[in-house]
Amino acid sequence: MPPARADTPASDPSSPSSSASSEPPAFDRPGIAFSTGTLPRGGFAWEQGLPDFQRDRSGGVRSTGYSADTNLRLGLTDTLELQLATSPYNYQRQSGGGMRSSARGGGDTALALKLALPSSNDKFSWAVLGSATVATGDRDFSDGRDHYALGATVAYDFDDATSGSLYLNVERSGGADAWTFSPSLSRAFSARWGGYLEAGWTRTAHAPDTGVAGAGVTFMATPTIQLDASLDAGLNDAAPDWQGGVGVSLFFR
Repeated sequence: MPPARADTPASDPSSPSSSASSEPPAFDRPGIAFSTGTLPRGGFAWEQGLPDFQRDRSGGVRSTGYSADTNLRLGLTDTLELQLATSPYNYQRQSGGGMRSSARGGGDTALALKLALPSSNDKFSWAVLGSATVATGDRDFSDGRDHYALGATVAYDFDDATSGSLYLNVERSGGADAWTFSPSLSRAFSARWGGYLEAGWTRTAHAPDTGVAGAGVTFMATPTIQLDASLDAGLNDAAPDWQGGVGVSLFFR
């Protein structure tokens, strides 16, 4: 989740929008937050988990899930983009307590609009993203309800290599709201390598709060191809023990 400037890796979640630049714009993976950058008009990006995963042990039962998370982005204008996200393949297995089971299938589909907001300060950037998720997934990978969300990321560049961001998202489904807050700190180690630290808290009505914290790295294999790896650890019993993944993001001019 990254920058679009030549001196900052395209995976820094707190990089400002660089739609007017010839450099690739900030990708939205990895990480909890989305970047404040949008694609230029007519630009296209494909962000793919290879895979993303989640692991948890509770009550003597261990659960492990893998997901081929896919996010397709299309620049409508230099500050507005359309996104289509889904997970066409998921695999989950559970074992322990004398039982063993597994499931495969597709996940839900989300359509979103992302808008980069104007800023008079070159070091400050912000963007909002509104999405609607339709319950198109298989039974084991969908709760059968539609979800609606509105999120915002604000970012500030402390210097040419270090930036910070704050992310807030509210999601509504089945008459209940879930709030997620995530701060992150990103650092460009070189023109190709970057990394970040993040934490995230989610409060859901009628459910326990969850908290995670972790880190990720990005590598620009070419000027338009980013590789990533990330890992977050759960901070309480309600959160998954581990979550993260590896992935690739590609920008098409």
